[in-house]
Amino acid sequence: MATYEFQCSRCGPFDVKLAIGTAPATHDCPVCAGAARRVYTAPGLTLTPHAVADLHNQEERAREAPAVVSEVPSRRTVPRRPHPALSRLPRS
Repeated sequence: MATYEFQCSRCGPFDVKLAIGTAPATHDCPVCAGAARRVYTAPGLTLTPHAVADLHNQEERAREAPAVVSEVPSRRTVPRRPHPALSRLPRS
C-alpha cells in the first residue's frame, strides 16, 4: 500500500492509501465528495541506521541459506557473585 496525496479545491489536502500504481488522477474528497486532483510529492524515504540495515540483511540471507548447527553448543557457566546487599543482613 502506498499513501497518495490529493488536493481538494474546497477542503484542502488529504491522503489516501491505495495499492501501488493504482492511484487515479482524481479522487472523491472525503469531506465534500467533490473531485480532488492528485498532488505529486517526494516519496517518504527515510535512512535506516546501519545496525538495523545489517540485521535486516542478515535475516534476509538466513531465509535462503540458514546457518546449520552440527552440535549442541557447550554451556558456559558464569560465576555468580552474591548481591552486595546480602552482606549487610544480620547473621544468626
